[in-house]
Amino acid sequence: MYAVVKGKHLIGALACCLALAIPIGVACATAGAAPRTAATGAANTNWGLSFQENGKTPIVNASADFLKQYHAYYAGSPDKKVIYLTFDAGYENGYTPTILDTLKKHNVKATFFVVGNYIQTAPDLVKRMVEEGHIVGNHTYHHPDMSKIADVSSFRQELQSLETLYKETTGQDMKKFYRPPQGKYSESNLKQANELGYKTVFWSLAYVDWYVDKQPSKEEAFGKLLPRIHPGAVVLLHSTSKTNAEILDELLTKWEQDGYTFGTLEELCA
Repeated sequence: MYAVVKGKHLIGALACCLALAIPIGVACATAGAAPRTAATGAANTNWGLSFQENGKTPIVNASADFLKQYHAYYAGSPDKKVIYLTFDAGYENGYTPTILDTLKKHNVKATFFVVGNYIQTAPDLVKRMVEEGHIVGNHTYHHPDMSKIADVSSFRQELQSLETLYKETTGQDMKKFYRPPQGKYSESNLKQANELGYKTVFWSLAYVDWYVDKQPSKEEAFGKLLPRIHPGAVVLLHSTSKTNAEILDELLTKWEQDGYTFGTLEELCA
């Protein structure tokens, strides 16, 4: 859960991304692809990736058939050099304006998965995201461990409360893209989100960018993000990261020079 105190934000951000290094869990279906998988499904689990080969979609722990039934995604086609850029935004740390400037410079449309605290404390930035053509996705209102919420009404309230706040702030309906907080979920979560009209979106590339007081160097960031980029990648970055704000222009340029273009989640999930 994200609170107003920055220290609690950091804990929430850490919990959200611990799963990045865990090669276990259930992933989501790729769009138009046959992902490499290791299992059919799981109960409550953490989202995780296992990178076996640079430039290739990582191995995940769920079958394509299992995932497709819930309209869940983590990557696009491995045959098309398209990147789907996403940011998790639990609170504003002063770097989103620079990130938005860079996205505008490159004409890249991203998705920002926000929580209730973010909309409440940075409404102008949320409005700017919308005005500049980005998707604002649902990261729940309170950022709880959704895999522990078995009650349908409680699950629904976390998503719909954020929808209401978003509409009050922007005057628009929230587009139905959902990212589970902390990368934790269950099969019932996937089913509930699907029944609410949501597409669940995980990721296929991320790196350790969430320690606010221990930011990676440019070289460390590029050492993960450049070799592991792959066709159809859904990239997760955190908008709280100073490093991300500083390297994004060069990072997008390098990806573009490597022949990549940028798509939207609407295109991914079409």
